[in-house]
Amino acid sequence: MKIAVLPGDGIGPEIVAQAVRVLNALGQKFDLEEAPVGGAAYDVAGHPLPPATLELAKKADAILFGAVGDWKYDALVRELRPEQAILGLRKHLELFANFRPAICYPELTAASSLKPEIIGGLDILIVRELNGDIYFGQPRGIRTSELPLFKGAREGFDTMHYSEPEVERIGRVAFEAARKRGKKVCSVDKANVLETSQLWREVMIRISKDYPDVELSHMYVDNAAMQLVKAPKAFDVVVTGNLFGDILSDEAAMLTGSIGMLPSASLDKNNKGLYEPSHGSAPDIAGKGVANPLATILSAAMMLRYSLGMPAEADRIEKAVQKVLAQGLRTADIYTEGTQKVSTVQMGDAVVAALS
Repeated sequence: MKIAVLPGDGIGPEIVAQAVRVLNALGQKFDLEEAPVGGAAYDVAGHPLPPATLELAKKADAILFGAVGDWKYDALVRELRPEQAILGLRKHLELFANFRPAICYPELTAASSLKPEIIGGLDILIVRELNGDIYFGQPRGIRTSELPLFKGAREGFDTMHYSEPEVERIGRVAFEAARKRGKKVCSVDKANVLETSQLWREVMIRISKDYPDVELSHMYVDNAAMQLVKAPKAFDVVVTGNLFGDILSDEAAMLTGSIGMLPSASLDKNNKGLYEPSHGSAPDIAGKGVANPLATILSAAMMLRYSLGMPAEADRIEKAVQKVLAQGLRTADIYTEGTQKVSTVQMGDAVVAALS
């Protein structure tokens, strides 16, 4: 099985290196091929997603992705900034369904900012649509305003839209996922303000009739943000659009103790996917050996389960992570008094040792 390894920028190479070590420790044969992406690719090829990298991603059975972005690229035109690499991969590979599980391990309840009784046992799944919404809508840009009050001033504008088939396919993914979990779907929108959300809600209600065993509820995004910190365990599967999903999944990540613990999978209709930690490239800590590799390692486990058909190996990795946490090993982001602080590589060492 061919895996495209795209480390990217910042802490990306450090955390991906540990995930690759864990994959190799499974004793299976993987064809791992690395390629530059993001700012690293711009430096060598003049584009964040060079043709060779895109071609590798298309041919691979799955993609293990690190992170992209660095402040030194902020002056580039938008089309050449590192972040365009991940957006381009999602579009070119039609990766429309993003799975972001938020699980609070018992050993990390003290690392969460919420009380243990609120966060203990948390296990929710956020299903985020990836190919539409305001991130890809046209027209967009910066222009001179024609509004009477601000006439002549510069204004930025973006377009939010969703078609009915886009909403239906992500909705069905969420309902199917809920069938394997707690049989509850909460659809998050802003239907009291946005026509886009009104269509979203109509479609969710329509397709819910095909899933009579799954309970459907609706929630405005502002209320959902509040409920995630008030009563997060009330949720099972949350399905929402690209913009709202981006924000809510990062909020859910912090419930678990650190965004460094949140893996993700971005899938196409055939379950080919790109797997990456939900956090960014963190250039401020790059090279210091303090980044948490567990989200990337857990993303590799999701890759084995969803794209490569290796659920037993995925279970092994997840159990190894739990074992390491039970041993009290912590990177700086999840460290609490009474635990042992370790480096990025030392955390990788511990997971590899736990596999055996």
